[in-house]
Amino acid sequence: MAFAVDVLNSLDFVKSHKAIVNQLERSATSIGANIHEANYAHSKADFVSKLEIALKESFETEYWLELFSRTKLLPAETITSLINQCGKIRRLLIASITTTKQN
Repeated sequence: MAFAVDVLNSLDFVKSHKAIVNQLERSATSIGANIHEANYAHSKADFVSKLEIALKESFETEYWLELFSRTKLLPAETITSLINQCGKIRRLLIASITTTKQN
C-alpha cells in the first residue's frame, strides 16, 4: 500500500495527460490490492494466481513509470525512487511465487 500511496501522491502534480495518469494509478494500486487479496486465497493455486496478477501489474507499472520518465512528466528523482520501489516489490513477488510453487 505504501508504494501505491507514493505513486498517487507523486501524480498530484501532473495536470495533463489524464489517460496515462489513470493507467499508472490503476496498475500501481492493483499491485497491493492483489497482494492483499492473496492473503485471503482459498487455495495455494488461488494464492499463486493473485500474486501472478500482482506481478503482471508491477511490470505494467514499470512501463508507465518509464513513459513518465521519458516524457519528463515527473521529476527524475521521483521516477527513480518509484521504479526502485516497484522493482523491490517485483523481486519479492517472484520469490514468493517461486517458493509457493516449490512447496
